[in-house]
Amino acid sequence: MTQTTEKQKSGFFKRLLDKIEVVGNKLPQPVTLFAILMGVTLILSWIFGGVSVDHPGKAAGMLDADGNLVDKINVINLLSRDGFQMIMTRMVDTFAEFPPLGLVLVVMLGIGVAEYTGMISVALRLFISKVPKSLITFFIVIAGMFSSVAADAGYVVLIPMGAAIFLGMGRHPLAGIGAAFAGVSGGFGANIFPTGLDPMIAAFTEPAAQIIDPDYTVNPLSNWYLMAASVPLIGLAGTWVTEKILVPRLGSYKPEGELEIEPEKAITSTERKALYRSLAITAGFLALVLMTIIPENGLLRGDIDPETGVRTMTPFYNSLVPIMFLVFFVAGLSYGIFAKTIKGDKDVSDMTAKSMSTMGLYIVIAFVAAQFVAYFNWSNLGSVLAVKGSDFLRAVGLSGGPLLVAFILVSSFVNLIMGSASAKWALLAPIFVPMLMLMGISPETTQAAYRIGDSYSNILTPLLPYFPLVIVFAQKYQKDIGIGTLISMMLPFAIAFAIIRIPMLLIWMWAGLPLGIEGPLFYEGLDAVSP
Repeated sequence: MTQTTEKQKSGFFKRLLDKIEVVGNKLPQPVTLFAILMGVTLILSWIFGGVSVDHPGKAAGMLDADGNLVDKINVINLLSRDGFQMIMTRMVDTFAEFPPLGLVLVVMLGIGVAEYTGMISVALRLFISKVPKSLITFFIVIAGMFSSVAADAGYVVLIPMGAAIFLGMGRHPLAGIGAAFAGVSGGFGANIFPTGLDPMIAAFTEPAAQIIDPDYTVNPLSNWYLMAASVPLIGLAGTWVTEKILVPRLGSYKPEGELEIEPEKAITSTERKALYRSLAITAGFLALVLMTIIPENGLLRGDIDPETGVRTMTPFYNSLVPIMFLVFFVAGLSYGIFAKTIKGDKDVSDMTAKSMSTMGLYIVIAFVAAQFVAYFNWSNLGSVLAVKGSDFLRAVGLSGGPLLVAFILVSSFVNLIMGSASAKWALLAPIFVPMLMLMGISPETTQAAYRIGDSYSNILTPLLPYFPLVIVFAQKYQKDIGIGTLISMMLPFAIAFAIIRIPMLLIWMWAGLPLGIEGPLFYEGLDAVSP
């Protein structure tokens, strides 16, 4: 009886995912979808132009970039004279300054050399031969979370690598993409290492907390313990979803066109020696990189922080993408020379050009995606919608754990319409941090709740800047894959991660454990505050 019930539940869930895939794939292709959303945004900005809400920082006397008192957030009509001129005059800059564009193209230059010399293929085959197959999926998900140390490079590097690893094992490459995407994006922020995201998020939390308590400070590592403890649980959940749901649903893989599977291809002695020598040279290069950040006066150390008296790591964080490019370039170049797959400088040029030729579709998608994101930000539609939603949440009168859960869900919803983690938190922090402080919840706890809601929903929104790139990677193996296919693949991961991370935060609070370094759970300054 129990087995029958389980099969019925499994069958229902599979039918649900299939339905989501069918409906989602009826959506236009990403280029057309973003173009339609551009038009919808323009029309909505015209309809709601002039609608305004009180800015969350108004009561605290916050100033804008021009030094004026923050008062209202107004919906801007982009079809007005000023709006239309902004669209036309800033179109090129909007595309050129689209953050994912430069990151993807720069890193792909290095990856192109590493790929077309054969280094990545040999390294992956060696990896597969050494790591137990039962652990590979877990390692891919974990590596995805660790990749946030290198900003967003995990999207560019690890997701196609996950597909290649699964393909080399004779498994469906889309399952590898799903596992890697889940780790990189769904597990975003969970890491045993501090990342650039920690100080960036804290920089918005602290001024929001000072709306209530002017002397309040937020340590950039105030969520570190919780985020580090999340890593193994997310890794296990991602592995379970991949093996128990995604792999069975995708079935066996039949390559299209000229794509071939070579899981049993042996590594020659020349390839092995070239790889080891390449890794040694790359290790030497990384040692040089360390010499730019370890010494106090290192080339990639910043100005002295007046509070700590130590030079900051900001230049290093801002150099992670160029470092990723150089690591892959040096590794690929040295391998190619030793393996004799590079015979001259023309070979290197041809490899980088071939790598760029595969990015044509992504560049087109990036153009329309950049325009849509800019229109949405300029119109202030997302900001007004978030403020209205928070007003509703406040009116409901939730408190404690239920309020945090509701806030996580609101963060997830806002994440579906606003891609940037820092932009969303810049908007939500002044609303929710003071509100929850008045209810006895610390800014650090509110920040942790936001980071949870902002992570697991990443893999469900086509408005994520890297979502089109993941589709491009997947189309290498399945030409007709669409938005619906990818969302149906990732929905089980999102559900599993939410089920893991939301209760984990509540249990963490119940146990009274610190969230991180100087990471209190509750705010104890209410005696000085008048609700």
